[in-house]
Amino acid sequence: MALLGLRTLRALPFGMGNCLRRGGVWRLHQEWGFAEYVIADPNYVAHIPAGLDPKLAAPLICAVITIYKGIKETEARPGEWIVISGAGGLGHLAIQYAKIMGLQVCAVDIDDRKLALAKQMGADFVVNAKHADAGEVVKKGTNGGAHGVLITAPSLSAFKQGISMARKRGTCALVGLPPGDFPVPLFDVVANCITIRGSFVGTREDMAETLGFAAEGKVKADIELQPLSAINDIFNRLEHGKVAGRVVLDFAGAADDRTAKSHAAKKLEAVAGGR
Repeated sequence: MALLGLRTLRALPFGMGNCLRRGGVWRLHQEWGFAEYVIADPNYVAHIPAGLDPKLAAPLICAVITIYKGIKETEARPGEWIVISGAGGLGHLAIQYAKIMGLQVCAVDIDDRKLALAKQMGADFVVNAKHADAGEVVKKGTNGGAHGVLITAPSLSAFKQGISMARKRGTCALVGLPPGDFPVPLFDVVANCITIRGSFVGTREDMAETLGFAAEGKVKADIELQPLSAINDIFNRLEHGKVAGRVVLDFAGAADDRTAKSHAAKKLEAVAGGR
């Protein structure tokens, strides 16, 4: 199991692979993203540590590297507060990594089921974003606001709300990608010296670190295993916010099913031939 890289990575320092702009986003702008087998340059694939179940590793490639890098971009230090806005697929993993990094975690979401999952994952404090004054609730619960705010929710309102949850000189790292623009409360940002920065995926070094934590059993994705044939239903559920953790497509199961059907067909042929 591996994550493909680009040959042009040879020309870049180890930590700058995520700065490339050529080639588009693999799986989104190119075909064969759901192929069962891929030929790749062994120098530019992510090797899954021994003992880590590929089904548990699957959600970590891309998704976790993105939030792990985002947590780093907030520059929150051990013992300080970080808000994880969006406590579902990305968020429940971000909570676990933030705790490993020694941070106090406030999880924010509009879904009480996802907030319950956040508590299970180790969140110290949870807030429903539908609260009339969620920003003030967070500031009160974190004694002045979060030092870092990681916004994973693909919601413009979450972006605006996240800024209100930062303390003076706090940093908001934007990871979610909702369409459109969002208004920035300029007076609050300037007066409180708040930093807003985008964070896109991560580096190969981040990838090695995230997989290492998982191999040590310190992080575990809440997964739901589904066959490839369920893909349309999965996307429909994702669109309506009905997936709490991560869905993993079981290609191996699909292959086993095809093999079983092939064996069954051969047996039928043998029986028919013996008549």
